[in-house]
Amino acid sequence: MSEAIRYERRGAAAILTIDRQERRNAIDGPAAEALLRGYQAFVADDEARVLIVTGAGEVSFCAGADLKALDSLVPRVVAPGGPLGFTRLLSPKPTIAAISGWCLAGGMELALWCDIRIAAEGSTFGFPERRWGVPLVDGGTQRLPQVIGLGRALDLTLSGRMVPVAEALAIGLVNRIVPAGTHLDHALEYAQQLASFPQETMLADRRSIYDGLGRDLFAGLALEATGGLTTLGVAAQGAARFAGGEGRGGAFG
Repeated sequence: MSEAIRYERRGAAAILTIDRQERRNAIDGPAAEALLRGYQAFVADDEARVLIVTGAGEVSFCAGADLKALDSLVPRVVAPGGPLGFTRLLSPKPTIAAISGWCLAGGMELALWCDIRIAAEGSTFGFPERRWGVPLVDGGTQRLPQVIGLGRALDLTLSGRMVPVAEALAIGLVNRIVPAGTHLDHALEYAQQLASFPQETMLADRRSIYDGLGRDLFAGLALEATGGLTTLGVAAQGAARFAGGEGRGGAFG
């Protein structure tokens, strides 16, 4: 992939690691291109069921765009995938951000791109680029209100204030807090759980959620019904397994 971006498989999980620790894992143009290639490799790999995005080390998940290398990113502002690689694309499979330390600016937009955010104790979130007049161009203005609501999204976006991890959990910005140094382990455990479920129905339900955003209730219900119809055969098999005793008491297989 590149020295700055590592792509690896662990079981059913694919891991994209940003490793520019000398720049707090901030992303320049070549790193953004490598992130896009890693995402494309994940999409093309049928055995990779969940993508985990993380940053090397424990100091920073990602500090966003490398402001010392903006010239390498400016041409990417109109790129189909987005300046930081893939932030204008919708993954067809589940995604998890495994976060430790600073999750700032475009790095927070990367985390918002993911379905699930698992953060280590001591992590901090925010859009500090507000102070320098740099706009959000990697989906933050669209995804943050969907995740935490309009009022809170406006607070964070307009003020650029730093949000400690406890507050991030309270407002729904992160899904869970884990002990320092265990964020990737917990993300892998979560990924393995998702990978063990019957995939057709899970992916159909996930797609219905995303496709229903911005639609009125009845249009969304129609989308849900359409997605459900495509999985009736799998659903019938699963219901028969449940009737036979599989999956009860929290067990599945």
